[in-house]
Amino acid sequence: MTEPNQLLMVLTSKQMLDVLAVCDVICSKQHEKVVTEPSKTMRSQRTWWWYEDEQYLRGVGSKTMNHFGSAESITHSVAANQAPSLFVHVRRQCTHRRRLGRTHFTFIPRLILMTGEDVLSALPSLVAVLACLALTCFLWYFFKPRNYHSLRSVAILVLGDIGRSPRMMYHAQSFAENGFMTELVGYGGSDVIPALERLPRVRIWHLSEPPRILSKLPFVIAAPFKVIHQVVTILLTLLVWIEKPPEFLLVQNPPSIPTLALVQLVGRIRGSKVIVDWHNLGYSILALKLGKDHLFVRISKWLEQTFGRIAYAHLFVTRAMRDYLVKEWDLQGHKVVLHDRPPRHFHRASTQETHELFQKLDVTLKSQTCLKGFLPECDPPYSTPFTQIQDNLQKPGNAKGPLRASSPRNAPDDIPKYNEIRSPTLRQDRPAILVSSTSWTPDEDFSILLEALSLYENRATELYEESRKSSPSQSGKILPQKPLLLPRLLAIVTGKGPLKEKYMNQVAKLQKSWKWVRCISLWLEAEDYPILLDLGVSLHSSSSALDLPMKVVDMFGCGLPVCALGFACLPELVKHGKNGLIFNDAPELAHQIERLFSSFPQATELSALASSLASASVRPSTPANVHVSKRYNPLREVDWTLSTWEDSWAPAMRPLILSDVNL
Repeated sequence: MTEPNQLLMVLTSKQMLDVLAVCDVICSKQHEKVVTEPSKTMRSQRTWWWYEDEQYLRGVGSKTMNHFGSAESITHSVAANQAPSLFVHVRRQCTHRRRLGRTHFTFIPRLILMTGEDVLSALPSLVAVLACLALTCFLWYFFKPRNYHSLRSVAILVLGDIGRSPRMMYHAQSFAENGFMTELVGYGGSDVIPALERLPRVRIWHLSEPPRILSKLPFVIAAPFKVIHQVVTILLTLLVWIEKPPEFLLVQNPPSIPTLALVQLVGRIRGSKVIVDWHNLGYSILALKLGKDHLFVRISKWLEQTFGRIAYAHLFVTRAMRDYLVKEWDLQGHKVVLHDRPPRHFHRASTQETHELFQKLDVTLKSQTCLKGFLPECDPPYSTPFTQIQDNLQKPGNAKGPLRASSPRNAPDDIPKYNEIRSPTLRQDRPAILVSSTSWTPDEDFSILLEALSLYENRATELYEESRKSSPSQSGKILPQKPLLLPRLLAIVTGKGPLKEKYMNQVAKLQKSWKWVRCISLWLEAEDYPILLDLGVSLHSSSSALDLPMKVVDMFGCGLPVCALGFACLPELVKHGKNGLIFNDAPELAHQIERLFSSFPQATELSALASSLASASVRPSTPANVHVSKRYNPLREVDWTLSTWEDSWAPAMRPLILSDVNL
């Protein structure tokens, strides 16, 4: 009789899989020995097996042995490809037909005996099963019932550099100052405002950047991986790292993809109230590059409308945006207009602050080769190209007794004595400063400012030539220190963006021949930006014509008049002739700059605009106990004034976030 071990060795791998169940049932103690103590040959072939319901299989095996008579006949049946008939007989002999069928004999043996080749072939299926199990556990963890909300808590999602999102940082500060535990989620890079670092109720979560290796791959290949990485990091932060579900979930739009869909998902899972802060329309920005009728633009618009339409509350930067979205997209939820406003610490800079700023920028300005010979000479720290300290000193001979007695022996005899310490003043020969903050993107056309500066250069040269003809005494100088009508102009451009290098190269070529105008790019800290003088220029054109430029608000906050590129809803912010001027093209901008800087520094029209800004500092009154007042209308809007962010935020937001809280 063939031994069980020999029987297993003569069969091929496929035959072993087919007949192993029968071998298990016809073998008694001898086969048990093979299973528990496999031979070296079997171990070298990387085979392994185990029993499954041993007693039951042996009962069936005894009946099978009685029918076939010996193991040789079983081997012969398998070798002749008669294994199916063998299984049919076993099923007939089995008293428990419901338990032992063809499925039992075909599936269980594949689990009982597996070779190394079988493991490799089954590896993809095994990985898929494990992935499904992991995904199931993952979803179960997210969808399982939560204990309770953490009342007075909010998570603010910024899909960008947190430090370059001032409105969202102001939101975080206001929530924290009103007693909310604030989780600020976004990417790192720039420094946040100092208030967020001081407030104990603010926690900042920085999203991880995609692996650097993706930047070396083609866009078509890298883009899907970047999106997947972005989705995973956002979900992990909002669902796992932030342990307690926040009561409110505030997200800025744009970007719309994938933030709006993710926020809606997280809101459903954790039961948070979603608030969408509409800064602009995401699909309109994409349309600038691809065109309004592009397929991707239509898909983006559909996604933005679908996932942005329903929310607990919607915030808008303009009334025009509110009216458009309510009419076209039928927004559901509370709808509140919350204009951008400067924070409380923004103010008109004093000459002392201006003096200190330009002392700090002295090295930076001197490193600009285009400014050599253009700025007035200065003697830091007593003077800068724009400010100076006029001291009133006693002559050296007037230093008397007590001063000499208290001086060291080797001190010089001519020690000056100060009668008084004077504050810095603005220099009469200083150049005029024009400030423009841009993101260097297609919706902010820098070529308009560049053309306007060229026109200003031509006009200043023309007026100077006319003055030379009418004033022979000044004909000896090519560039007088005090032009008769127009001053020298220094344009400072702040910001970062994709088109910066392109336009600054154009500036470098043009200003080689310029004598009256210089244009430089600087990166300023948040606390330094409000201190610059004298005129601001906004090139923001709005891809949707429904939002307002945030930098104009900052300029107004520090008392800086603005010339702004006109579009539909701009009059909600810029009142032409009151706090600034509105232009439509480069020649009009050049003409406005000429008007405002005529007879500089005694520029009457520029001073009138600055005075108008100062007189517009009216604070809207906030009702007492607004968070519990049922008579107060949360949709009430305050007309435009130069109010601060804090004064505007409270009437608009507190009724939304505190009206249903039991204090």
